[in-house]
Amino acid sequence: MMTLYTFGPAFGLPDMSPFVTKAEILLKMAGCDYQCQTGGYAKAPKGKLPYLLTEHAQIDDSTLIRFYLEQTLKIDFDAALSPAERGVSWAFEKMLEEHFYYISLRDRWAVDANFDKGPKKIFKRIPAFIRGLVIWKVRRKMNTKLHMQGIALHKEADITQLAKKDLDALSDFLADKNYLMGDQLCAADATVYAFMRSVLCPVFDSAAHQYALSKPNLVAYCERLSKKLYPEHKEALA
Repeated sequence: MMTLYTFGPAFGLPDMSPFVTKAEILLKMAGCDYQCQTGGYAKAPKGKLPYLLTEHAQIDDSTLIRFYLEQTLKIDFDAALSPAERGVSWAFEKMLEEHFYYISLRDRWAVDANFDKGPKKIFKRIPAFIRGLVIWKVRRKMNTKLHMQGIALHKEADITQLAKKDLDALSDFLADKNYLMGDQLCAADATVYAFMRSVLCPVFDSAAHQYALSKPNLVAYCERLSKKLYPEHKEALA
């Protein structure tokens, strides 16, 4: 049986990390026999989650997990797509992972109210006498990452505009389709669902959250995929 190392459900989400959720959906789509295991962060080969442990390999990135499943199981998550459609779906996936992700990361880690409601709770198991120092160090590291990527250098209004641009592009392209590329799930749906489910999480307030809520087709898309992929999760999106 494959083991997917995760952070675990939190804040009403299947996992606190959209990348973990993405990887688990790919396993579901592939029909794999797998289990989720928390507590593996300390041994994460690249210092991040998720990673997948199989009898023969250890795969340490959500996209590399996709490639591994396709190669070893001889499947193609995008079999129904034309070459042009494959390019479009890949572009949306990377828009979310390489751009929108940092807006969401900033909203949770750099905004005090959201940090206190969410990420701060991760540190509860750390002894109280050093907890404050650990939180300060980790948060400083996260803020440095956000500055190096560039999103933290922008004004609030500019960050909001960038988030809206991403959400507009996704909403306009999705239109009234069941899934990103039509009537069948493709690999990009794992990413789109994971990130939209995350931004719609009612625990965290932000301009991106409020704007995503104003897109009925994005909300309906998440509800549709939640029922299909995570029927055990009953939390509301708003």
